[in-house]
Amino acid sequence: MKESIENFLHYLAVEKGYSEHTISAYHNDLGGLADFAQREASKQGSKASWANFNRQNMLSHMLELKERGYVATTIARKVAAARSFFSFMVAEGLIKNDPTENMSSPSVGKALPKPIPISQVRLLLEQPAKLSTSEAKRDRAMLELLYASGMRISELVALNLGDVNTEGDYFVRCLGKGRKERIIPLYEQVATTVKKYVDEDRPKLAHGRKEVAWFLNARGKSLTRQGFWQKLKEYAKMAGLSPSISPHTLRHSFATHMLSGGADLRSVQELLGHANISTTQVYTHLTTEHVRRAYDKSHPRAK
Repeated sequence: MKESIENFLHYLAVEKGYSEHTISAYHNDLGGLADFAQREASKQGSKASWANFNRQNMLSHMLELKERGYVATTIARKVAAARSFFSFMVAEGLIKNDPTENMSSPSVGKALPKPIPISQVRLLLEQPAKLSTSEAKRDRAMLELLYASGMRISELVALNLGDVNTEGDYFVRCLGKGRKERIIPLYEQVATTVKKYVDEDRPKLAHGRKEVAWFLNARGKSLTRQGFWQKLKEYAKMAGLSPSISPHTLRHSFATHMLSGGADLRSVQELLGHANISTTQVYTHLTTEHVRRAYDKSHPRAK
């Protein structure tokens, strides 16, 4: 059970870009949930597993927290952590039913995304070029493609040969949440970088293996999101940037910079693969500079 929690925490770090402090809070909350699940299974003489943890178990856990004197806000946070965890487990196909589904609890505010300035993005993308290894050429292609497309890291590492069109009408085809396919246009520079990697350096990493994944590790197997996240942290350190930069930081930066550059909200929603535009609207809070320029340019009394 603890292994599932560790996988989820990796997801929060790599996919969501959560801080170490937030991940530590999730670790504590879910650790307590796992301990409760194991105690309940022991009482019933059964083996503890998340597949057997049901809605009634979750309600009993909430009651126990209340009886132990936890305040409502703390219980709400622990329930929110459990809800996120079980949603991840269902999405990954590890359990069939979410024991927190339709379970009411006080809403928890969502933090604003934290993009980085364009100058820092450029600095980060320049780092792999300082190295001459095939892995560095791969990393450069991945970083360029991540920022050019706004893909999630899970979508990036899941790309297979044929998913990126590097000839003529440049685009990348990826599968997002709910297995929904979307096609994201690319500019020529990133297509050229990716093509050079796949033509010259990918064969060196493949070692003759018939692997279909676009991005390979040094053993010729598909690079994991954790593996790329670690590489990104190394490049951030080389560039003298914040160690909190994650693959999701580039996704946030892509969305913010697109809106600041004049892209409309609906287009950015499609590019990001958001089901609801309300999810995309959070980025409008970060583009006040673009709004000011548009106001000064458009209002008849501002000229």
